[in-house]
Amino acid sequence: MRLWLDGALVDAAAARIDPADRGFLLGDGLFETMRADGGRVVRLARHLARLRQGAGALGIGLALDDDAIARALETTLEANGQGRGGAALRLTLTRGPGPRGLLPPSDASPTLMIAAFALPPLRPPAQAVIVRGVARNQGSITSRLKGLGYLDNILALREAQAGGSDEALLLNAAGRLACASAANLFLVADGRLLTPPPEEGVLPGITRGRLLELAPTLRIACSERPLEPGAIDAAQEAFVSSSLGLVRPVARIGSRLLPAPGPVTARLTAALLADPG
Repeated sequence: MRLWLDGALVDAAAARIDPADRGFLLGDGLFETMRADGGRVVRLARHLARLRQGAGALGIGLALDDDAIARALETTLEANGQGRGGAALRLTLTRGPGPRGLLPPSDASPTLMIAAFALPPLRPPAQAVIVRGVARNQGSITSRLKGLGYLDNILALREAQAGGSDEALLLNAAGRLACASAANLFLVADGRLLTPPPEEGVLPGITRGRLLELAPTLRIACSERPLEPGAIDAAQEAFVSSSLGLVRPVARIGSRLLPAPGPVTARLTAALLADPG
């Protein structure tokens, strides 16, 4: 594997991240996971806009402009033989190395790394459960940033798997539905598409945003609103969305069985697959 690291392609085995890098030590950074099709990154402009918004919120400098990042992504795809078919890309941005302590240096030199992988196959319908061991903090800005710290997500998924499920649904600190372990959550009730808003501790997912745009074109009513766990009992369908997984139907939440996919989920999936991004 070859990585794009701070302006140059390097073999993964020879790549070096400074031991004092704050991304490694403190999770001080962001990442974007992107899907590529035929060498073209799907919804690239949206990914880069989210990256820049997050970097601005954290005060992390991003020296490259969007065109330069796009070229780096393309170069990485080609260097790993992923320029023709489907591929997955991960862009990681950290604040870079710094001294011990929480406050960053005034002259921080950010680290930017890009890796390319074969696109994983789409997963079968999810067997989900609401986990209780961790909660999303809707009052924290980090819940709405694609930050490096994913310990809550890891613990949530481990809890779900320990109970025989393969997907975790997280509540926020107020006890309302927030998201899945690494995806956004949607319910369908009486033909209406429902999803929690970012203010509920939700990452504004790229695929999530596109689905909310596509739904009205299919005459599917949709709304972002707080959802109590009881909303699952009234739902006829459920699915989770992400950039790599696209739309993954949910076949079970706890003991409640759901069609996977249901008719609304199937229509949205078809529209998304046909969307050039």
